[in-house]
Amino acid sequence: MNIRSLTRGDGVVIGAAVLLLIASFLDSYSADAAPDDFDFPSAWASGPILMGVVLAGIIGAALVVVARGLPQVPKVAGLDLGQFGVAFTVFAAWSALGNIFDPASGTNNFEGAGDSLDAGVGLILLLVATLVMAGAAVATPLVPALQASLVPAPKPPAPQPYGAQPQGGYGYPGAQQAPYGGQPQPGQPFGGPPQQQAAQAQPPAPEFSPFWFAVPVPRPLYAEDGSPTPIAELAPGTWYLAVEQRGQALVAQTQDGRRGVLQDTTGIQRG
Repeated sequence: MNIRSLTRGDGVVIGAAVLLLIASFLDSYSADAAPDDFDFPSAWASGPILMGVVLAGIIGAALVVVARGLPQVPKVAGLDLGQFGVAFTVFAAWSALGNIFDPASGTNNFEGAGDSLDAGVGLILLLVATLVMAGAAVATPLVPALQASLVPAPKPPAPQPYGAQPQGGYGYPGAQQAPYGGQPQPGQPFGGPPQQQAAQAQPPAPEFSPFWFAVPVPRPLYAEDGSPTPIAELAPGTWYLAVEQRGQALVAQTQDGRRGVLQDTTGIQRG
């Protein structure tokens, strides 16, 4: 799971889920006629609230976040996990609203609390959390501000020019190495012509220079052999290295070393 692919909208969903979990432990009911020391139950003591609000909201938030972080989102009955998650959050908000209008429907009247039950602080916070959660889940694909990356991408390191040689070392033409059976000659390559002739014999450097880039939205990375099946998905908020250009497409290398062709290069951010 790629955390950098999470958006600000996903961050709002996660925060609302945390508030939902906290509110589930608070008093769900209140009554004016109840004694000051009366202990009202929380959402965990009411089956309808627990199943229809708390668990439905937490499951919906988990599905939304997991679907955003997976490279390939699995589908069930033609719908991906994110769409199921949005449906769960909307259902949780609707259930919480119903319990606010009729709090006594979620439980029996408590002995000693009086005949009239009102929504407690826990039930009110459950409604607020589920409304925020459902709103963020629905609005994230529609509002550009919520689609921004939750974790900012680190500044990419300066790429080494494509085809460049390391500065010195075994086999490097500029290193001072001795031919077999002879004495080392300054600036002379191993078993070859003088350094000036070797430099003249080198082919010209290619025009393309690798660069770091990031994609604005998730985009598939295809195999270099032209296979139509994606081998990976480039996620926003992560820097990738472009090592070759093929027309309008780029050959990109992922952080785990896989290479493939990025066919849609519109809107990419160069590092």
